[in-house]
Amino acid sequence: MHQDHPEIFPQRHTMSVPGGHRALRVGLGGPVGSGKTATVAALCRTLRDEVSIGVVTNDIYTREDADFLLRQAVLAPDRIVAVETGACPHTAIRDDISANLEAVEELEERVGPLDLVLLESGGDNLTATFSKGLVDVQMFVIDVAGGDDIPRKGGPGVTMSDLLVVNKVDLAVHVGADLDRMAADAAAQRGGLPTVFTSVARGQGVAPVADWIRERLAESTAGAA
Repeated sequence: MHQDHPEIFPQRHTMSVPGGHRALRVGLGGPVGSGKTATVAALCRTLRDEVSIGVVTNDIYTREDADFLLRQAVLAPDRIVAVETGACPHTAIRDDISANLEAVEELEERVGPLDLVLLESGGDNLTATFSKGLVDVQMFVIDVAGGDDIPRKGGPGVTMSDLLVVNKVDLAVHVGADLDRMAADAAAQRGGLPTVFTSVARGQGVAPVADWIRERLAESTAGAA
């Protein structure tokens, strides 16, 4: 169920975007605690002066991720919308995407045409993927504290995402994670799809992810020309 913040968000509308402008939609999935929301926040701070951004967050019963982004003031409040899925997170991003599509339409109705929409899934397991009817590209965020065997274990999130983000590399020395092994396993599992290693909560850690999105935006603009 799509929930609006009663003091910030106006009544919901479902209307088509004037002129048919189509934002690039980027999905972010990954396990609980991997750093998805921190990645969204860092991307907003990095890209908000370059492109017009909106964010849709998904949580099962709360709007905690949206509230975090609002507290961090990464975007104006009217550019952040929360979806409460009421079920497993992958349901709203893969099986019944109507609430998320409605949230994207609301953003575009509220603030005008967007260049980029970041859609963050609730925390899920390695099988989480986004419907192609919802996003254009998707990234999957894991962290080294979850175990350096995650890339080797595979699963659709690891093997099929357009970008695999291995986050919290600064913790590797503390948890005994072998980053070289993770890189080799990711390369073996992903068949040439890119993997980046980051620590998005530190400095310019999100830079390789932001660069990847800039490339996708450029491709989208070129394809629409």
